[in-house]
Amino acid sequence: MIWQPVSACGPQCRPGGDDAVRGLTTVLRLVTAAAVLIGGLMLVPLLRGVAVRTLARTLLAVLGVRLVWRGPAPRPGSLLVANHVSWLDVLALLAVTPVRLVAKREVGAWPAVGALAKRSGAIFVDRARPKTLPTTVAEVTAALRAGRSVAVFPEGTTFCGAERGRFRPALFQAAVNAGATVVPISIRYASPAASFIGDDTLWSSVRRVAGLRGLTVTLVGSPGLRPEPGADRRSLARAAQASAGLRGATFGLAA
Repeated sequence: MIWQPVSACGPQCRPGGDDAVRGLTTVLRLVTAAAVLIGGLMLVPLLRGVAVRTLARTLLAVLGVRLVWRGPAPRPGSLLVANHVSWLDVLALLAVTPVRLVAKREVGAWPAVGALAKRSGAIFVDRARPKTLPTTVAEVTAALRAGRSVAVFPEGTTFCGAERGRFRPALFQAAVNAGATVVPISIRYASPAASFIGDDTLWSSVRRVAGLRGLTVTLVGSPGLRPEPGADRRSLARAAQASAGLRGATFGLAA
């Protein structure tokens, strides 16, 4: 079912043994992150894009996460498509470039990440109502035509990084409709402990990330793909996944 993709990743994907900071450092990181978030969300409505990017970068920094970007800077009005490993992916993308995120509706209720996603103009998908998909595609198309970049996680759920899902093609139709460039992005973490998988709760994952020493998230942007008018979204999804070096074991044709 296209709206409920399943990942086989779970606690077994995190072998442990990561270098950790002291307990007091973990607590200080969590408290500081909460303070930064509360203060930052007050400024976002005033400063908009600049504030969102600064807030995302600051949250990563206070949690002890180092951000690395490699590749050409995405141009405004691009559809960014990335693999999905963690809730940290959201912060990393917002920290790199002004972008509207496509996220499942449940993310809007998450503390911190959900609030930041809303402030950035996130487009929420109701996976319990597949009939709303054309409306979502139309909203993404409109944003692209207006010169706003939009970021999508086409795998539809999180994987540990070593294992990956396939890029589902539905939202690639928005790039075809808008004539927008598709920018494949590979998101990689220095430790599988960053992955948000299995029975993880958001709070347990945040605590685990705050306790890691030297965690790095690297985003590698590939050259943009410009679809021809009337291009096939399935072929575009396959090309994007291969371009990012994220080729899955199989490629289905479900919309």
